[in-house]
Amino acid sequence: MKHLAVFISGTGSNLQAVIDAIESGRLRDTGISVVVSNRKGAPGLERAQRHGIPTIYHPHLPYRQRGLAREDYDRDLVALLEPFAIDLVVLAGWMRIFSLEFLHHYPRVLNIHPALPGTFPGMHAIEEAYAAYRRGEIPETGVMVHWAPDEAVDSGPVVMSQAVPILAEDTLEALESRVHSVEHEIYVRAIAQVLGVTLEDASSSERERPG
Repeated sequence: MKHLAVFISGTGSNLQAVIDAIESGRLRDTGISVVVSNRKGAPGLERAQRHGIPTIYHPHLPYRQRGLAREDYDRDLVALLEPFAIDLVVLAGWMRIFSLEFLHHYPRVLNIHPALPGTFPGMHAIEEAYAAYRRGEIPETGVMVHWAPDEAVDSGPVVMSQAVPILAEDTLEALESRVHSVEHEIYVRAIAQVLGVTLEDASSSERERPG
């Protein structure tokens, strides 16, 4: 059995996709040991609790108020995770950048980003891709799953990527919905691939490209 720690800061829709894959039997020999959030009101914490998954709330504000560094926050986070057997850290909307203090303890950290490799890093990738399409600069956007081995933002190495078309009639909301739908499937496939566990087939109309 492989054990995941899933980190969230918001709604946890990618977390739910992983939970569904595990509970349906699609994602074999895998379980979620703990869900971590830096935001107390994150709906993803409620998702985890509904499925009986242990949760950790670890806020950053007290560290900032005391003038402590990111490394202090991450060192305490490592201590909180020690009771759990973790094979892979999965970032599912975690809105903080880990320092090397954390990454030296947990070098296998997987992240998902709603853009193709090398394009639109940061928090507003879908909005930026939509604007670029409207300017005639790109024909499509996509999703990538990548390792987070250092403090760089959305830079890889890439595990898996998948193109997402942008349609002439798309609103930003329609594009966001299509991208998120692809995220939910590609993340489950990437987790299975890096863990070396069986994933039952599921149909997908999108085009996948190996990283």
